[in-house]
Amino acid sequence: MSISGVNCYSLLVFANRLFTFLGELFTINGFDLIKLMKVFMSMIPNLDKALTELDKQQFVAFEQQAVQLIEQAQNEQQLQELRVNLTGKKSALTALSKQMGLLDADAKKQYGGYLHELRGNIMQAFEQKASSLALVALNAKLASETIDISLPARGVDKGGLHPITQTAERMKQFFVQAGFVVATGPEVESDYYNFEALNIPEHHPARAMHDTFYFDAHYLLRTHTSGVQIRTMEQSTPPIRIICPGRVYRCDSDQTHSPMFHQMEGLMVSKSSNFAELKGLIHEFLDAFFGKKMTVRFRPSFFPFTEPSAEVDILSDSGKWLEVLGCGMVHPQVLKNCGINPDEYTGFAFGLGIERFAMLYYGIDDLRLFFQNDLRFLRQFG
Repeated sequence: MSISGVNCYSLLVFANRLFTFLGELFTINGFDLIKLMKVFMSMIPNLDKALTELDKQQFVAFEQQAVQLIEQAQNEQQLQELRVNLTGKKSALTALSKQMGLLDADAKKQYGGYLHELRGNIMQAFEQKASSLALVALNAKLASETIDISLPARGVDKGGLHPITQTAERMKQFFVQAGFVVATGPEVESDYYNFEALNIPEHHPARAMHDTFYFDAHYLLRTHTSGVQIRTMEQSTPPIRIICPGRVYRCDSDQTHSPMFHQMEGLMVSKSSNFAELKGLIHEFLDAFFGKKMTVRFRPSFFPFTEPSAEVDILSDSGKWLEVLGCGMVHPQVLKNCGINPDEYTGFAFGLGIERFAMLYYGIDDLRLFFQNDLRFLRQFG
């Protein structure tokens, strides 16, 4: 085929050489290769002649030129531009394919084979180039993310238990060795288990709105873990020996109080439980916790759920008495509320604040430090 006396194949060869030369020349200066390629594509003869005017050599020449263009694509964008120009709706291939319907059976077989082979080879060239570009992009990404294994390691900070957790574990260790079992219960408690079953009357100050977080008239955030004791006595048969550690909530916040804090209560119910046994247990616990012989005193006090009741003080190194916990014999009415006969069984209970003991043990004077999540503070207990 020729156009105005110029052989099509010769024109393609010339255009390819011109394209290569200009590409090398202008790429250095940032010339847009896509624009140059479009100029070149506009130079390719429009092969919308009758298929019978084309021969095998011209199909081969077109294929060679197309493959060279594909191989020169520098990125996915350029490759896509080529794909549109070579195989799109307005491409030469599409124009030639539309002429197939005008041919007879023999011509369709001959030129259909040419077109099928041409399109297949061009598509294969696109796939190979796409894979090549993807590999280049992957290698570039890997190179940019290379890790220098000769650099010093970043290191991993070693975690540690919170001082409150350490204090609670220290307490539990003693009582578990003494035969107590750890019991737990819900933090959202009913008014019955938090107050009524514990013999706390409706007019008691602890039931006031300013001291307790209420959800409604019947449910609240527990103010102590005593509800666990009630549930255990309801569901178990004496003898009972439990400790009840957990979070509790009260409307109070200052240097020595927090709206949320941790408490550990203990309960023992049997046919022989007595106040002397309670005093001996408390003495042994305090000595074991602080790691030395402690001077302890029991002061008479009042709690609705115990009778008699006592506050326990220890003598500090400065010579001052410090209150550390409350205790007493379980009130007979509380035993009745749980279905236990007070004429047959007796029990004692005690309750202490875990933060209070942590402050005394570690020498901390501000409770709020435990909840500020300051790593400078917490790392001292690692």
